[in-house]
Amino acid sequence: MSTETKTESAPRRRTVAVVAPYYPPGIGGVEHYSSRVAGAVAAAPDLRAVVITTRADGLRTTVTDEDGVRVVRLGAWLKLSNTPLSPLWPLQLRRWLRRLDVDVVNAHAPVPGLGDLAVAFSGSRPAVFTYHSGTMHKGEKDSGLADRLIGFYERTVLPRVFARARRLVAVSPVSLADGHAKAVRITPGVDTGLFTPGVPASQRAKTVVFVGRMSRSSAWKGVDVLIRAFALLVDEVPEARLKLVGDGDAVPDLLALADQLGVADRVETTGSLGGERLADAVRTASVLALPSLTDAESFGMTLIEGMACATPVVGSEAGGIPLVVDDGETGFLVPPGDPAALATACGKLLTDGELADRMGAAGRQAAEQRYAWPALTERYLELFRSV
Repeated sequence: MSTETKTESAPRRRTVAVVAPYYPPGIGGVEHYSSRVAGAVAAAPDLRAVVITTRADGLRTTVTDEDGVRVVRLGAWLKLSNTPLSPLWPLQLRRWLRRLDVDVVNAHAPVPGLGDLAVAFSGSRPAVFTYHSGTMHKGEKDSGLADRLIGFYERTVLPRVFARARRLVAVSPVSLADGHAKAVRITPGVDTGLFTPGVPASQRAKTVVFVGRMSRSSAWKGVDVLIRAFALLVDEVPEARLKLVGDGDAVPDLLALADQLGVADRVETTGSLGGERLADAVRTASVLALPSLTDAESFGMTLIEGMACATPVVGSEAGGIPLVVDDGETGFLVPPGDPAALATACGKLLTDGELADRMGAAGRQAAEQRYAWPALTERYLELFRSV
């Protein structure tokens, strides 16, 4: 008597498209965040990850396989204040969502553009919209027209995108999605295996480090305030050094300011760093500073990278930074745009080794308990399975 063995075909894996205007090898908060989500989806046995993003330059679409994930990079016709744009994206998004057999769209929007369009043209597919920003108002001199356009977008366009999405993710309390009925909050995370403590902060060279974009369109990062604070600090701590990690068209302006203030020989610029080189720059510093000026700083990922390295941090009381820094525990909070207060906070950590070591240890503990990536990406997987 013969027996017939029946094999059941494996259930189809749902395809999640992570759509983000910025993606590695670019270095930045959105790049790290979206790539972590894509990596977690790719590792899940019941899900499949694809990425739709933009090219740093060039008009033609490119398709590559990166770490087991299909990555489609759309060409951009222009950049407006660091925001890539193209009139072809509506057609291209429809085509690629269909060609990649996408079931769920996870769109990331730190700026208007690709993320909004991905939600608008997702069709019958459920869209999970991750909104990274607080208000994008620049509030700077000569930014009147830009602020009016941003205001129109935030008042008129963004609410319609929120209504179209099935679920919303806010990355911090100042994200414009936070508090919405559809929203959950999933903060950025940190790789606690890469960003690890070195020697205690008290035994490190007296270096203050800043990590981030230094472009004229990102003046709200407050790097000029940090340089002014550093010029005040060197009177108290003559051996202090300032390391600026990142790039952008404002770097020459910032170095000129350092020269004007007489501290150019104490300021080092490294360009953009990633991976172990970035982790080493953070773990060898005595203080990590993030002096942002507005709610455009919706979280401050570099703060949790510093905390994971047991590097005490100083941040301004702006945007989402107070969510991250426990004032007096893992670091200090100072008023935005106040060089004297920033210099005082950094000086305390550079001159009081016991305080610096205690805050560094508390920061590492907070990074492990609140910001380790696996627990955060698991919440995304549950969200994708539920929609």
